[in-house]
Amino acid sequence: MLPELNEELVRSRIARRIAREFHDGAVVNLGIGIPTLVSDYIPEDVRVVFQTENGVVGAGPAPEVPDLRFIGAGGRHLTLLPGSALVSSDLSFGLIRGGHVDATVLGALEVSQDGDLANWMVPGKMVPGMGGAMDLVTGARQVIIATTHTTKKGDAKILKECTLPLTAKGVVSLVVTEFAVFRICEGKMELAEIAPDVTLEDLKAVTEAEYTVADPLPIMQGTEEE
Repeated sequence: MLPELNEELVRSRIARRIAREFHDGAVVNLGIGIPTLVSDYIPEDVRVVFQTENGVVGAGPAPEVPDLRFIGAGGRHLTLLPGSALVSSDLSFGLIRGGHVDATVLGALEVSQDGDLANWMVPGKMVPGMGGAMDLVTGARQVIIATTHTTKKGDAKILKECTLPLTAKGVVSLVVTEFAVFRICEGKMELAEIAPDVTLEDLKAVTEAEYTVADPLPIMQGTEEE
């Protein structure tokens, strides 16, 4: 049986693990929701340049006292780190479309085993539009997904094939949930890490996708800090 985790632990576990993925000097864009928390967990010896669609290059984590002048594209308050810059939206998207963003971290409604992503709409429901995701998944060098392993109803979100309208095909390279880390390379999915107190049988029961298992299979990084 999968462990029961509160929402705060789920979100922090996913964000903390993704924060370990970046090299010093990487330019990273964070999407809405769980991805916005990633900047709070970057190791002290790694400098990541966070870029936002609405025009911040060098954004820092949320301040203790919010400053209404500085809000990221996801609606979260942010700080400006030394050397940061405020740029126009067209220049910001030029950085994305020009291939100058090393990685983007996005949420997901569904991810397929070969890296397809559906994260922008559910048919029949009101949606604001795809937003910057359409640019990020094609412009960023790496697409990382931060998502809960299942829906609120308990349905699998990591599937053989996506059933919702696609954002893009074959773009996802890493999926991080509260229970596991999956890597996707050349259309093949591998279980790279597993969370503590989760068995392979537990994970398979809530994962529709087919995947190989790393040997040896390490415990998910960052969970030792909880």
